[in-house]
Amino acid sequence: MPRTIAAALTPFTPGGAGLDLDAVGPYLAFLAAGGVDGILLLGTTGEGVSCSLSERKLLLSSTVADGTLPVLAHCGAQTTADTAALAAHAAEAGAAGVAVIAPPYYQVDEAALLAHFLAAARACAPLPFYVYELEKASGYAIPVAVVERLREQVENVAGMKVSDAPFEKVRPYLLDGLDVFIGAEALIGEGLAAGAAGCVSGLASAFPEVVAGAVRSGDSAAAGALRAAVERFPRHAALKAVVRSRGVPLHEDVRGPLRGLTDAERGELLRLVA
Repeated sequence: MPRTIAAALTPFTPGGAGLDLDAVGPYLAFLAAGGVDGILLLGTTGEGVSCSLSERKLLLSSTVADGTLPVLAHCGAQTTADTAALAAHAAEAGAAGVAVIAPPYYQVDEAALLAHFLAAARACAPLPFYVYELEKASGYAIPVAVVERLREQVENVAGMKVSDAPFEKVRPYLLDGLDVFIGAEALIGEGLAAGAAGCVSGLASAFPEVVAGAVRSGDSAAAGALRAAVERFPRHAALKAVVRSRGVPLHEDVRGPLRGLTDAERGELLRLVA
């Protein structure tokens, strides 16, 4: 059965000053009621790179302890040492798995990238490890050869999250024996038909029932159109505004350099998705 994983939002206190841990329980209950099978915490949608290491560890521990949904921890960071430290903590905290994006800014070569992933996978072993491919965020694509060599050297590589588009960029990562999760909602149907294990969806952070329905039916046209509509606005604030409008006590605040919505944007967004 293909799985729907929500790329969860991170609840902040007003102004983005700190974590709003009081919102974690109600937000997880909202996602579970929407039919998702688990969450990815502190990924791109979750503003993970905007949080300190101590904040990331605290939020992960609190979310795992809530127990509502299985938690896949995004542990990607700029340095290998920080990435490995976060991965080790995820294993200690009881996460269901670890995902790591290729480090941004520096376009490291294959040898350096392999060493980075090896350190992270070994730090959380035997916890399932997922390579997170998002060329738009990293600035470069992870070579398939790196994934293959990683699998040869560690035993806990379980799969990948591949958030690239169009589908021609996804297809090379659909390797035998790996659970590959689609990131672009419009490609869910095509990905499932090609053997993907499900999706890890940013849209599911605010519309879990829409994405879960797309995974069940294999028809992701409506989910893709809804994602395109949300992308007309500052995405993180928009998703938080939608969640708040749906009765979850989660502040709309994001952390700079991301920006919030203007009053006009908020009104237009909520009319559009009503």
